[in-house]
Amino acid sequence: MAEHEHGSMNIEVQEKTFTGFIKASTWVAGVSIFILIVLALFRT
Repeated sequence: MAEHEHGSMNIEVQEKTFTGFIKASTWVAGVSIFILIVLALFRT
């Protein structure tokens, strides 16, 4: 079995996935807040 050296793993793909997840979450939160504001303004 190969020895594991801490910090030697390539995590570029995981970092890109995490960045994409954060961006998507931010957009969803922003759109949700906008929809709630529109609904409150028009009292629907």
